[in-house]
Amino acid sequence: MATAPGPSRSLLSLLSYRPARDTLAFFTSLARDYGDVVSVRMGPERAFLINDPTLIRDVLVTNQRHYHKGRALERSKPLLGNGLLTSEDADHVKRRRLLQPAFHKDAIVSYAIAMVEYADRARHRWEDGATVDVAQEMMRLTLGIVGKTLFDADVESHATDIGAALTDVLESFWTMMLPFADVLEHLPVPSLRRSRAARARLDRLMYGMIADRRKHPQHRGDLLSMLLLAQDEEEQGRRLTDVEVRDEAMTLFLAGHETTANALSWMWFLVSGAPGVEGRMHEEIDRVLGGRLPTIADIPNLAYTEQVITEAMRLYPPAWMIGRRAVGEQGLGDYVLPNRALVLVSPYVTQRDARHFSEPERFVPERWTTEFKASLQPFVYFPFGGGSRRCIGESFAWMELILVASTIAQRWTIRAQPGHPVVPQPLMTLRLKHGLRATIAARK
Repeated sequence: MATAPGPSRSLLSLLSYRPARDTLAFFTSLARDYGDVVSVRMGPERAFLINDPTLIRDVLVTNQRHYHKGRALERSKPLLGNGLLTSEDADHVKRRRLLQPAFHKDAIVSYAIAMVEYADRARHRWEDGATVDVAQEMMRLTLGIVGKTLFDADVESHATDIGAALTDVLESFWTMMLPFADVLEHLPVPSLRRSRAARARLDRLMYGMIADRRKHPQHRGDLLSMLLLAQDEEEQGRRLTDVEVRDEAMTLFLAGHETTANALSWMWFLVSGAPGVEGRMHEEIDRVLGGRLPTIADIPNLAYTEQVITEAMRLYPPAWMIGRRAVGEQGLGDYVLPNRALVLVSPYVTQRDARHFSEPERFVPERWTTEFKASLQPFVYFPFGGGSRRCIGESFAWMELILVASTIAQRWTIRAQPGHPVVPQPLMTLRLKHGLRATIAARK
């Protein structure tokens, strides 16, 4: 079999896991310069970037049993524990089955009211002409929504502390990707010290909610009640321990608001620079809602708003990179991947490929017609991943994105401040490095 092409790396560069100063440009250039399977050294490891939709499907779906989670999720265990995102094989199947009822259709419908309520609360906090950090506002909003819907808890008052803690954890991402990170974790490295303190703050919040619920164990119809009352059928009905509940709850608590907040923030940034898109979106919202708050029944009629969100997540997918590790030697197209090879697939890279999208760098929501979506090859657009590890909260996220976007756009126009740097920050999710400073104007 052929050897996958790729750039040569200097001896010094092999000591660092971080691929480049501009990480997104680095991976994009790899795919454009070397093709759909690229071999690249990342620290002491050999990684393979895959950009062919057929091969991406092979890794994520067809032969998914031959690939385990990638390095980023391996390194996230100190934060997420042994939860849904970090578990493997039969353990992962069991955990997904345990959590699935919280995301069934009937449960999702009941969450819509809380989503709109919190979005309405957020839009009433703003004042005409004020300048706000929209990225922070979206984090606060989605944190409140996930706290209420999944844990029946009002955590919005903790939003500033939780946001700061999560930032401290995520900003240690590239340090934790370095070789010997397990050793570094025990050294007084400033970023890792802040990360440890932040994890402790998040743990106090999560264990506090668990302890309070243990005292009042009635079922409230939320995820936390379900976890506390769940019985392990394989272990003679054993209840989950506080640690097991914490791991699952922490995973969904953080993933459930971080990714959605980023998707909304990037959408507001893109709409801010596209008056034509904004006008069409406002016209649809006004026509469909007639001045009232949206409900879940309105979602099918907010088709253009959904197109705007779809296109925003094409350009700035919150889960910008998905990693897997080969279990044994694996054939992939014309190549053979060695055992434990790191396999990378990037929605960010693939969704900006001109072979699949005309003018791929432009923000064009109108491209997402029913016919266009039907014509797309699988894994040309995959912001929620695929296979058994496809995001369990995908339907939750779509509903939240459409309801929140329509609630806020019904009342406000958001304009990114000229001169404020808008820089993607590719950590575990794709954040705005400097936030999104914007002026809020009441719609007339």
